[in-house]
Order: sequence, then structure tokens, then C-alpha cells
Amino acid sequence: MSSNHRFLKILRTIHLYLGVFMAPALMFFAITGGLQTFSLHETTRGSSYTPPAWLATLAMLHKKQTIAAPVRKPRPSENTAPAAAAGPSNASLANALPDVHAAAPSRGPPDSEGARPKKNLLPMKMFFALVALSLCASTLTGLYMAYRYSRKPVLVSSILLAGLVVPLLLLLF
Repeated sequence: MSSNHRFLKILRTIHLYLGVFMAPALMFFAITGGLQTFSLHETTRGSSYTPPAWLATLAMLHKKQTIAAPVRKPRPSENTAPAAAAGPSNASLANALPDVHAAAPSRGPPDSEGARPKKNLLPMKMFFALVALSLCASTLTGLYMAYRYSRKPVLVSSILLAGLVVPLLLLLF
């Protein structure tokens, strides 16, 4: 067997076992990322929707690598006046800062006077949902081929189980 053939065989083996080990993480990120595309993990202002706790927890794990939700400070109500600062007043600070909205190029006629036009985000959301589904399908077919064409299904199963257990153990630290 030539050295080139041996090298390719080693690369295929490394690819097989790394792919099987990472498959659970790929599935997790594809599914939770697809759900986050449609903002199913968070509450929006003015909406009565509250996400299920499991979905918010999975989204937190996806985004922050922890299941502990951060404590959020309550937003100041619009009726209360801000405390007086020792420095310059808020009005003088607002006048000193450049107006970023005035410098932004217009992308078409605005919906109302002075407002930016609304973008249709649904096509991009649908594209990323398709990406998430494709990544899931690709991962599942890769696992199928790992079992179908491997001569060591017990080793493949052990590595797949390790890919499930190792991240769960890392959550404890």
C-alpha cells in the first residue's frame, strides 16, 4: 500500500470518528438555531407569548453555553425622570453626538414620515430554517453511513455516546 493511500485512509478514519463524535452537537445547534431564527425562545415587547422553559433553556445553552439565565435589570419606566448627573445634561450630550439615522442611506420610501422602511425578514428566516433542516439531514445521513460502512459498529456507537455524554458532563463545571 502506497504512503498516499495510507494517508488518505487515516484521514477518512479521523473524519469518520470526529464526525460521529460531533454529530450530537451539530444536531443540537441546528435544531436550536432553527428555532431561534423564528424568535421562539424569547418574549417580544407588546406580545403575550411566553416561550416554554425548555426552549428558553436550550436557547441559553446555544447562545451562552450555560443553562443559568442571567438576571435582567428592570427597564426604567418612561414616566420617571432620570437622576441628575454630575456631568453635562442629557440634552447637551444628545446634541453633541452625530445623528446616525440622518447619515444612513435611504432604501426606499419610508412607511411614515421620518421612519425607516420595514424589511421583509421572512425570506431570510426561511433560508436559515432550510439550512438548519439540511444540516440535520446531512448529520443523520452521515451517521447512517458511519454505521453502514464501518466494520466497527460498537466503536461507532461508543464514540456517538461519548459525543452525547461529554457535553452533558461539561455542563456540571
